[in-house]
Amino acid sequence: MAFPTLSPKRTTSAVVLPSTGSTADVSDGAAKVTIYPFGMYADTSSPLYDRNFIAGAADQVAYTYKKLGGDIVDVELTTGNIYAAYEEAVLEYSYLINVHQAKNALPNMLGNSTGSFDHDGILRTDSNSSLTDQNIALKYPKFKLGYTKKIAEGISTEAGIGGTETIYSASIDVTAGQQDYDLQQIIMSSSLSTSSNFYNKVNNKKVTIKKVFYRTPHAMWRFYGYYGGMNTVGNLSTYGMFADDSTFEVIPPWHNKLQAMAYEDAIYTRNSHYSYEIKNNQLRIHPDPWTSSPDNMWVEFVVNTDAWEQDGGQSGIDGINNMNTLPFANISYASINSMGKQWIRRFALALSKEMLAQVRGKFTSIPIPGNDLTMNAADLLSQAQNEQQMLREELKVVLDELTYKQITADQSVMMTQANEAKKVIPMGIFHG
Repeated sequence: MAFPTLSPKRTTSAVVLPSTGSTADVSDGAAKVTIYPFGMYADTSSPLYDRNFIAGAADQVAYTYKKLGGDIVDVELTTGNIYAAYEEAVLEYSYLINVHQAKNALPNMLGNSTGSFDHDGILRTDSNSSLTDQNIALKYPKFKLGYTKKIAEGISTEAGIGGTETIYSASIDVTAGQQDYDLQQIIMSSSLSTSSNFYNKVNNKKVTIKKVFYRTPHAMWRFYGYYGGMNTVGNLSTYGMFADDSTFEVIPPWHNKLQAMAYEDAIYTRNSHYSYEIKNNQLRIHPDPWTSSPDNMWVEFVVNTDAWEQDGGQSGIDGINNMNTLPFANISYASINSMGKQWIRRFALALSKEMLAQVRGKFTSIPIPGNDLTMNAADLLSQAQNEQQMLREELKVVLDELTYKQITADQSVMMTQANEAKKVIPMGIFHG
């Protein structure tokens, strides 16, 4: 029997990487969708679209072809594989840079406006986004002590010298012969009145009493009296030798402030007035008010709320609270400099090696006349994974050395060393 004559359609591999890429591969929208997994840098409708990205992806084909020995042994990849690797490398670089900038910016951006993102990580510009088209990732943030200020505001509230927590005031009617008053119940009942400035704020929430007082005169009533005034005061060092108002000195306002505090404390401590004790918002007045005087007592209090509830004015709890809510979109291709683009080329090559290893790993060997051709999938996969890890670590190490905190420390060392060097420089003598 005669052997049939075989006429194969192809005598070479069906998939071989060409020596060069072409920007014509993505000349229309349909090709863009099939070649790039995401296409955000090649889509003309995307705010990240950049013709230079398409040119860079095309150049990556030639780079990969040469690095993988395509002119000696076929490389079983398509140009689409290289374009996908290049796009992933750009996105990976953008991710690492944004994480680095998050370390720099987050402390100063807590509580600031955030944004909304689409499925590609692009900042949305519709009405659902509170922050639009600002390119925050490329901004140099101001130093604002974000979280430190937040802590200070809480401490200020507790100390009674400011803060962002609203402090309400109310008065209670004093009943002759009644020493004990349930302030929690009184305040909660008052909050049901629409005329109250804390209407519907209390409900079943616990209140914390900050201060209880009864018509204690303010120090300023006496401070602006016969003795002195702002910026001048009697010379207290000569007290007892001369009349207090016979000698005056000009003094700073802070001294007057300290005087006012001293007067206030003296009035509160020495003058005869009602005192009280308070336990778990239960007020006991001393002495027992047997008459209708005083008519009422005043209290200042805060309503205890959850840490994430807005209290009074805008205190920034609805803004940025962690890295996830930072309004950092993918970095535009045009904003990546030469150092970044070289990292992208190397990372895209490592990704291409990994894809090639996956392709060759489908066959451990290929039979050829008289022998078998062994594939190098395992070696390629190991190289690719190690190179990707090395490139990530290399970039992270460099970025960690360039955080604002580290830059400040380095400059401090440089200044110290410069000052030490100046100490040995002889001072010149001026001749007139």
